[in-house]
Amino acid sequence: MRALITGGAGFIGSHLAEHLLARGDRVAVLDDLSTGAMANIEPFKPNPKFTYAIDTIFNVPLLAEMVDNADVVYHLAAAVGVRLIVENPTRTIETNIGGTELVLKAASKKLKPILVASTSEVYGKSTKVPFREDDDLVFGATNKSRWSYAASKAVDEFLALAYAKEKKLPVVITRLFNTVGPRQTGRYGMVIPRFVEQGLSGGPITVYGDGEQTRCFGWVGDVVKGMADLLACEKAEGEVFNLGSTEEITINQLAAKVAAKTGGTAIVEHIPYEKAYEEGFEDMKRRVPSIDKVGRVTGWKPTVGVDEILDRVIASYRSQTTRPPRPRR
Repeated sequence: MRALITGGAGFIGSHLAEHLLARGDRVAVLDDLSTGAMANIEPFKPNPKFTYAIDTIFNVPLLAEMVDNADVVYHLAAAVGVRLIVENPTRTIETNIGGTELVLKAASKKLKPILVASTSEVYGKSTKVPFREDDDLVFGATNKSRWSYAASKAVDEFLALAYAKEKKLPVVITRLFNTVGPRQTGRYGMVIPRFVEQGLSGGPITVYGDGEQTRCFGWVGDVVKGMADLLACEKAEGEVFNLGSTEEITINQLAAKVAAKTGGTAIVEHIPYEKAYEEGFEDMKRRVPSIDKVGRVTGWKPTVGVDEILDRVIASYRSQTTRPPRPRR
C-alpha cells in the first residue's frame, strides 16, 4: 500500500507514518514545517519505503502528483493548537478550509480513499456528554476567534461528506480527542507537554482557568492505529468517527499528577483565560467522546491510560535532555 500523509512531519502525522512503515506500507509525506519538524521524520529517512517533500498543500501541481502516486491519502495538514488559532485566525481558516478543498479535489480525480482528520473542537460548547458523532454542534459567537478553528473543521467535514455523496469519493472522517505522546510540543498550547516541560524545569505548572475543566487524553499509538484501521474498513466510508480515550480527568488533577511524577517540587498556579489567550476566551467544561461507533465498526478501543501516558511522555522528555549532543559535521 502506498500512503500519502499531508502534515506528516507533525506530531500525529509522524506517528502515523511510523505505524504505516512498520506494517510494510510505502509512505510519502508532504509538510511545510509550519508546525511540524524535520526531527520528527529524521529516523525514517534511511527506509527505502519513505519519501518526503517539504512544501505546502497549496502547491497544486506537487499535491496532484503525490496524490496520483498514492493508493490512499491521510489528510492531517491543518492549523493546530489553541494558542496558534487565537493568534492567527486568518491562517487557521485559510489552511483548514482552502487546503482541505485542494486535497479532496486532487483525491477525487481518481477516487483515492482519503481520511480527513477533524477534531473534538467541532462539538463546540455542547454540554451533552459523552459526545456522539450525530450530536448537534454548538459554536460560540463569530467575534470569538477561538471558534474559528471549530467552525473551519466543521466545514471540512461538510466538504468531505459532500465529495463522498456527489463524487463517490471514499471518505472517512475522524474526530480526534486530545491526542498525546512523544514529539508533541507545548509551544501551541498543548497541555500535557507544557505541564511536563514546566514540571521538569521546577515549575510553576500553570493551569488556565479554574482547572476544573475535564479532558480525556488518548495515546498517539492507539489513535494512529485507529485511523489506519478505519481507512482500511469499507464499512467506515462516508462516516464520522470519534477517536480518543474515555478516561476523564480534571486539569487540576492532571497538573497534580505531573507535579508528583516530575519530582514533586513544582507548584501549581492558575492563570485566567484572558491572560493566557484573549479577552472573552471561552472553553469547553467537559470533552468526553463516545467511542461506541468505532468500536462497532473496527473493534478499536484505547489501550493506554493517563498515568502510563504521563510516564511515557516524561520518560521521553528526560531521554531528550540526557542525550549527548550530536557531533557537528
